[in-house]
Amino acid sequence: MHPLRASLTALVASFTWLAVAQAAVEPHPLFTDGAVLQRDMPVPVWGTAQDGEKVTVKFNGQEKSATAKDGRWEVTLDKMSAGGPFELSIAGENQVTVKDVMVGEVWIASGQSNMQWPVSRSAGAEQAIASAGNPYLRLFTVPRQAMPDPQLSVATKWEPCNSQTLPDFSAVAYYFGRDLQKKLGVAVGLINTSYGGTPAEAWTSREGLLASPTLKGMIAARDAAIANFPAAQEQYAKAVAAWEQAAAKAKDAGENAPEKPKPPQDPSTSPHSPSGLYNAMIHPLVPYAFRGAIWYQGESNAGRAYEYRTLFPAMISDWRRIWHKEEFPFLFVQLAPFMKMTNEPGDSAWAELRDAQLHTARTLPNTAMAVITDVGEENDIHPQKKQPVGERLALAALALAYGQPVEYSGPDANGAEFSGAKAVVKFKHVGGGLVGRDAQGNPTPELTGFTLAGDDQKFVNAQAKIEGDTVVVTAAGVTKAAAVRYGWANFPLGNLWNQAGLPASPFRTDDFPLTTAPK
Repeated sequence: MHPLRASLTALVASFTWLAVAQAAVEPHPLFTDGAVLQRDMPVPVWGTAQDGEKVTVKFNGQEKSATAKDGRWEVTLDKMSAGGPFELSIAGENQVTVKDVMVGEVWIASGQSNMQWPVSRSAGAEQAIASAGNPYLRLFTVPRQAMPDPQLSVATKWEPCNSQTLPDFSAVAYYFGRDLQKKLGVAVGLINTSYGGTPAEAWTSREGLLASPTLKGMIAARDAAIANFPAAQEQYAKAVAAWEQAAAKAKDAGENAPEKPKPPQDPSTSPHSPSGLYNAMIHPLVPYAFRGAIWYQGESNAGRAYEYRTLFPAMISDWRRIWHKEEFPFLFVQLAPFMKMTNEPGDSAWAELRDAQLHTARTLPNTAMAVITDVGEENDIHPQKKQPVGERLALAALALAYGQPVEYSGPDANGAEFSGAKAVVKFKHVGGGLVGRDAQGNPTPELTGFTLAGDDQKFVNAQAKIEGDTVVVTAAGVTKAAAVRYGWANFPLGNLWNQAGLPASPFRTDDFPLTTAPK
């Protein structure tokens, strides 16, 4: 598609929703039957109408009015306590009544395929689906698409959680929401906006990328790719013409035809294009009121793990800026074990991506990371056990968003002391005490997954033992310990947990150069 045509298509799509304003007042699709509105904070409600039309919103004893401008109206409801169901009345020249609206807790669930992964394809699916009926759990799924410009709306609606709607819904989001609803005793709305195989830059706004000196080149590359797309199409047309001739000759000669050239992907609508998914799957949700976000992504950035140390915090900060919520809780999942290549110490792009995620959890306020080193599958990038993932995210939400006194993290390395051949690693989040666990989950004094290096920066497998809230690490051949790493592999085999039943994050005590860092 020519860039001009792509832009026109995006423009038409963007204003299709506005076009209905000439005929009737319409609420944004987030305000459809079965919606959940966020409790205890101001709640924007918006939609379309003809310019100059007065729109009045009535809800739960409140009445707010606004005049439509540029085809759009918006009011803000005052803070409300949890409750419902209520009716939401929106009136101008016509009236719309939205039924069965609850006030409770709203969370956004986003990321790539492991967040998109449905209940029906996860472990325990049959039982989860059979017991899914819950009128206080509501589901909203954003259609998967990328666009060159920010969009205003999405073609979807709220659905109740039941055996018909749950199978295709995000498993991680479901288990997270199910636990929250049970613990909090209020309605929970889950907005699933995820897309498999996508990088973090696709979920970050153009302005968010341009604001970073190290990331703004992504936008320049995107713009150049869009500008060069017509030339790529011309080259493709020539290649196809040549292929057709070669295929005809091969057929005449009784030979196999050569492989047909693949068409170039339009960078303006590619799900890998910087800002493309933000434009179509995040921007249309603004300024909907919500409590926080859960995120499961990183596989598509593993080859650029060092860059992720900047990109991931930039994306989180970008969302917070756009919603004018500087520190809303942002909870994310560390990459699961995958691709066991060797048990020997060595470089690992996946370990470096996990380290970048840990760096974000340690440095960006009001974030938390769910560690899932125990649920990975060696030959499957999509581990089937999604329930513990959702449950651990829910623990983090209970602690950070709701102030409940629960342990939400596994042991987190908090410095190390080196003395001769010995390293002593300190931990926080010991959750009642450190413990080793065997494959069956039973306590064991034998710790695995630790490596040690001297000044030569060469890591070797190490022996480790728990002493109070520390782990003492030694290794044969290392006479002057300088650095400790734990779980530093594509498929880590570490077994350090806390008594609260949560695994330790892989970590390193060193600042040695990483393989994915710029040279």
